[in-house]
Amino acid sequence: MRKVRFLYWLWLALLVIALPTLCPAQISVGLSVHIGPPPLPVYPQPVCPAPGYLWSPGYWAYGPDGYYWVPGTWVAAPSPGLLWTPGYWGWAGGAYVWNGGYWGPHVGFYGGVNYGYGYVGSGYVGGHWDHGVFAYNTAVTNVNVTVIHNTYINRTVINNVTVNRVSYNGGPGGLVTRPTAGEQAAMHERHIEATAEQVQHEHAAGANRALLASVNHGHPSIAATSRAGQFEGHGVMAAQRAPQHARNNNVPRPPSSAGRSDAMAAHRNNNAEHGGAPHSPGRYQPVSHSHGEGGSEHRGGGEHHEGGERPH
Repeated sequence: MRKVRFLYWLWLALLVIALPTLCPAQISVGLSVHIGPPPLPVYPQPVCPAPGYLWSPGYWAYGPDGYYWVPGTWVAAPSPGLLWTPGYWGWAGGAYVWNGGYWGPHVGFYGGVNYGYGYVGSGYVGGHWDHGVFAYNTAVTNVNVTVIHNTYINRTVINNVTVNRVSYNGGPGGLVTRPTAGEQAAMHERHIEATAEQVQHEHAAGANRALLASVNHGHPSIAATSRAGQFEGHGVMAAQRAPQHARNNNVPRPPSSAGRSDAMAAHRNNNAEHGGAPHSPGRYQPVSHSHGEGGSEHRGGGEHHEGGERPH
C-alpha cells in the first residue's frame, strides 16, 4: 500500500510539472483522471445547524484508491457576504480535471452540475446575504425556522423530469454547459480558498473506505452531514435510491434537456432583474490536498429550484 501511495504522489507531481501554462487566476494545481466520476447520489439534506452556515454540496473526489464521496455538509462562511462556489470535474486535455471550489462575493461557474439544494447548475437560489445576516430560502433548504428566524420562501420551482445526475462537464456524456461572458468577467474577483474545516472534511472522507465508489457503488451510507467532519450519529444522511428515470444517466450522450435549460435561463433572468452580478469560473486544485431531523420543507437534489441570487 505504501508503494502504491508513493507512486500516486509521484505521478501527481509529474502531472503538475507537465500541465500547460494557464492564467494564474484560473488554475493553481490540477489533478486529472482518465475515467469520469460516477453520477451524483440522491440524498436528503440535514437541517442547518446554526445561523450563518451555508450548504456545501457533496462531490466525488479522487485519491490513490479511486473516486470517493465527500459528503455534503453545512459550513460556516469565512465572513459575511461570501458565498460558496462548488468545485466540479471538467474535461481538459483528454482527461477529467478537478476545478476547486472557492468563496467569493458571487457564486461562479461550477460546470452546470445540478448539485441540488439551491445549486441548480448556475448560481445559487438557496438564500442571500441581507445586511450581514444570511437569509435562507426554506423552499429549497432544510432550516428549522424555530431556531433560525431569518428566512423567506420562494416557491418558483421548475421540476425537471429527467433529473440529470451527471457529475462532470465536457467529455463523453458530460454536461455541455459553458460559462457566460459575465461568468468569465467575474473570474477576476477576489476569491478565498476552502476553509480549514472544509479541507479536513475532505481528508476525513478520503480516509473512510466506506466512501470509496468501489465499495459503495455510488450509494454512500454517509452522503451528507450536518457539520463538517461529522460522519456518524445525529445529522448523518445516507444516499437514497434514485428515481427510475434518474438512473444510468452517465452515458455517452448530450445530457442537457429543455427543462434544465429553462431553469437556468429563468435563474439568469431573475438574477439580472435583482441586480445580481456575473459569476466567476473555478480554479483547478488538487482533490486530496486542496489550499432529516426537524426542519422546514426541503427538496431532493433532483429538482431544479429557481429564485435567483439577491443583491449583496
